[in-house]
Amino acid sequence: MLSKPLNLPKWLEENSHLLQPPINNYCVYSEGCTVMIVGGPNARTDYHINETAEWFYQYRGAMLLKVVDEGEFRDIRIGEGEMFLLPPNTPHNPIRFADTVGIVLEQIRPETSQDRLRWYCQNCGNAVHEKAFHCTDLGSQIKEAVIAFRDDTEARKCSRCGETADIHPRVQHDPAS
Repeated sequence: MLSKPLNLPKWLEENSHLLQPPINNYCVYSEGCTVMIVGGPNARTDYHINETAEWFYQYRGAMLLKVVDEGEFRDIRIGEGEMFLLPPNTPHNPIRFADTVGIVLEQIRPETSQDRLRWYCQNCGNAVHEKAFHCTDLGSQIKEAVIAFRDDTEARKCSRCGETADIHPRVQHDPAS
């Protein structure tokens, strides 16, 4: 049976407490594709890499999508009312600011796919740590990996320069505001 349409303002009024750090997402649909409501602020520094595209729509406020594009670190600002389609296999770190809400659509992962979370050194750009897994539950698996990295100071140390990787985003507010 088909579900009823979701009234986003009403859902947020009744359920915003479900959008908790470090990821701040809540899956509202998971048949055929995964639809998540994501709030801010979040508390993650990982770059997510998945083999399928992701669609971002910013409902309230702006967000910053940090990406690695052809080996270069870039920031893509997605403003209120804007959408963005991220190609597959693009390392990305969604930075969500306080009092912001977005919607993210992701395809259900093929059985052979591997999602990866990668952390980079903020000092030299070297990959510090990577966790690979078959993603079946975005809400729990990413959160578990982020918390494990946060709690493992040895995994956070850069092998190139010795810097300890950040566990909280350095950007805390929309740079355009």
